[in-house]
Amino acid sequence: MKPTVLILCTGNSCRSHLAEGILGAAAGDFLNVQSAGSKPAGYVHPRAIQVMKDIGIDISGHRSKHMDEFLKQPVETVITVCGNADQACPMFPGQVNRYHWGFDDPAHATGTDEEKLAVFRRVRDEIKRVFEAYAAGRRDQVKAANAKP
Repeated sequence: MKPTVLILCTGNSCRSHLAEGILGAAAGDFLNVQSAGSKPAGYVHPRAIQVMKDIGIDISGHRSKHMDEFLKQPVETVITVCGNADQACPMFPGQVNRYHWGFDDPAHATGTDEEKLAVFRRVRDEIKRVFEAYAAGRRDQVKAANAKP
Protein backbone atom coordinates (compact mmCIF):
# COMPACT_ATOMS: atom_id res chain seq x y z
CA MET A 1 0.00 0.00 0.00
CA LYS A 2 1.36 3.42 -0.97
CA PRO A 3 1.81 5.94 1.86
CA THR A 4 -0.62 8.87 1.70
CA VAL A 5 0.69 12.42 1.40
CA LEU A 6 -2.04 14.97 2.14
CA ILE A 7 -1.51 18.52 0.91
CA LEU A 8 -3.60 21.10 2.75
CA CYS A 9 -4.54 24.72 2.21
CA THR A 10 -7.54 26.70 3.33
CA GLY A 11 -9.78 26.66 0.25
CA ASN A 12 -8.44 23.61 -1.61
CA SER A 13 -8.99 25.45 -4.88
CA CYS A 14 -5.51 26.51 -6.09
CA ARG A 15 -2.21 25.85 -4.33
CA SER A 16 -3.02 22.44 -2.91
CA HIS A 17 -4.31 21.24 -6.29
CA LEU A 18 -1.22 22.57 -8.07
CA ALA A 19 0.92 20.67 -5.55
CA GLU A 20 -1.24 17.53 -5.72
CA GLY A 21 -0.98 17.48 -9.52
CA ILE A 22 2.77 18.08 -9.55
CA LEU A 23 3.61 15.61 -6.76
CA GLY A 24 1.22 13.05 -8.23
CA ALA A 25 2.97 13.32 -11.61
CA ALA A 26 6.41 13.06 -9.99
CA ALA A 27 5.73 10.38 -7.37
CA GLY A 28 2.27 8.90 -7.94
CA ASP A 29 3.84 5.54 -8.68
CA PHE A 30 4.89 5.15 -5.02
CA LEU A 31 2.86 7.78 -3.11
CA ASN A 32 -0.90 8.26 -2.78
CA VAL A 33 -1.14 12.04 -3.22
CA GLN A 34 -4.28 13.84 -2.05
CA SER A 35 -5.29 17.42 -1.25
CA ALA A 36 -7.92 19.01 0.96
CA GLY A 37 -8.81 22.26 2.71
CA SER A 38 -9.81 23.47 6.14
CA LYS A 39 -12.58 25.58 4.51
CA PRO A 40 -12.99 24.16 1.00
CA ALA A 41 -14.10 26.57 -1.70
CA GLY A 42 -16.14 23.87 -3.42
CA TYR A 43 -14.36 24.15 -6.77
CA VAL A 44 -10.94 23.93 -8.39
CA HIS A 45 -9.93 27.33 -9.74
CA PRO A 46 -10.15 27.43 -13.56
CA ARG A 47 -6.78 29.22 -13.82
CA ALA A 48 -5.14 26.46 -11.75
CA ILE A 49 -6.51 23.91 -14.21
CA GLN A 50 -5.28 26.04 -17.13
CA VAL A 51 -1.69 26.57 -15.89
CA MET A 52 -1.33 22.87 -15.06
CA LYS A 53 -2.58 21.95 -18.54
CA ASP A 54 0.20 24.22 -19.87
CA ILE A 55 2.77 21.80 -18.36
CA GLY A 56 0.93 18.64 -19.38
CA ILE A 57 -0.78 17.81 -16.08
CA ASP A 58 -4.58 17.44 -16.07
CA ILE A 59 -6.23 18.38 -12.77
CA SER A 60 -9.67 19.01 -14.30
CA GLY A 61 -11.00 15.90 -12.54
CA HIS A 62 -9.94 17.09 -9.07
CA ARG A 63 -12.55 18.22 -6.59
CA SER A 64 -12.41 20.52 -3.56
CA LYS A 65 -12.46 18.38 -0.37
CA HIS A 66 -12.60 19.02 3.37
CA MET A 67 -9.65 17.74 5.39
CA ASP A 68 -12.06 15.87 7.68
CA GLU A 69 -12.53 13.33 4.84
CA PHE A 70 -9.07 12.03 5.75
CA LEU A 71 -9.41 11.79 9.54
CA LYS A 72 -10.37 8.08 9.46
CA GLN A 73 -7.58 6.86 7.19
CA PRO A 74 -3.83 6.64 7.63
CA VAL A 75 -2.00 9.73 6.40
CA GLU A 76 1.77 9.37 6.55
CA THR A 77 2.70 12.95 5.64
CA VAL A 78 0.83 16.24 5.84
CA ILE A 79 2.14 19.23 3.90
CA THR A 80 0.47 22.61 4.39
CA VAL A 81 0.92 25.20 1.65
CA CYS A 82 -0.68 28.19 3.40
CA GLY A 83 -0.42 29.61 6.90
CA ASN A 84 -4.11 29.31 7.78
CA ALA A 85 -4.17 25.57 7.02
CA ASP A 86 -0.97 25.08 9.02
CA GLN A 87 -2.67 26.59 12.08
CA ALA A 88 -5.94 24.65 11.56
CA CYS A 89 -4.29 21.32 10.78
CA PRO A 90 -5.21 18.43 13.08
CA MET A 91 -3.13 15.29 13.59
CA PHE A 92 -4.14 12.50 11.23
CA PRO A 93 -4.09 8.75 11.95
CA GLY A 94 -0.66 7.31 11.24
CA GLN A 95 0.87 10.74 10.64
CA VAL A 96 4.66 10.56 10.81
CA ASN A 97 5.71 13.75 9.01
CA ARG A 98 4.42 17.30 8.84
CA TYR A 99 5.84 20.08 6.71
CA HIS A 100 4.79 23.66 6.05
CA TRP A 101 5.84 25.16 2.74
CA GLY A 102 3.97 28.43 2.24
CA PHE A 103 3.21 29.88 -1.18
CA ASP A 104 1.39 33.04 -2.30
CA ASP A 105 -2.29 32.53 -3.08
CA PRO A 106 -2.70 33.12 -6.82
CA ALA A 107 -6.48 33.39 -6.39
CA HIS A 108 -5.86 36.85 -4.90
CA ALA A 109 -3.95 38.07 -7.96
CA THR A 110 -5.14 41.35 -9.42
CA GLY A 111 -4.82 43.01 -12.80
CA THR A 112 -5.60 41.87 -16.31
CA ASP A 113 -6.32 38.24 -17.14
CA GLU A 114 -2.74 37.87 -18.41
CA GLU A 115 -1.32 39.41 -15.21
CA LYS A 116 -3.40 37.02 -13.10
CA LEU A 117 -2.24 34.07 -15.22
CA ALA A 118 1.36 35.19 -14.73
CA VAL A 119 0.88 34.95 -10.94
CA PHE A 120 -0.65 31.48 -11.28
CA ARG A 121 2.30 30.39 -13.44
CA ARG A 122 4.85 31.83 -10.99
CA VAL A 123 3.25 30.06 -8.02
CA ARG A 124 2.93 26.84 -10.06
CA ASP A 125 6.62 26.99 -10.92
CA GLU A 126 7.59 27.63 -7.26
CA ILE A 127 5.45 24.68 -6.16
CA LYS A 128 6.92 22.55 -8.95
CA ARG A 129 10.50 23.18 -7.78
CA VAL A 130 9.72 22.31 -4.16
CA PHE A 131 7.50 19.29 -4.75
CA GLU A 132 9.66 17.75 -7.46
CA ALA A 133 12.65 18.02 -5.10
CA TYR A 134 10.56 16.39 -2.35
CA ALA A 135 9.54 13.59 -4.76
CA ALA A 136 13.19 13.00 -5.70
CA GLY A 137 14.16 12.74 -2.05
CA ARG A 138 11.33 10.31 -1.33
CA ARG A 139 12.31 8.25 -4.38
CA ASP A 140 15.90 8.07 -3.05
CA GLN A 141 14.55 6.88 0.33
CA VAL A 142 12.57 4.10 -1.37
CA LYS A 143 15.60 3.00 -3.39
CA ALA A 144 17.81 2.97 -0.29
CA ALA A 145 15.25 0.98 1.70
CA ASN A 146 14.91 -1.55 -1.10
CA ALA A 147 18.69 -1.89 -1.46
CA LYS A 148 19.18 -3.00 2.16
CA PRO A 149 19.74 -6.77 2.61
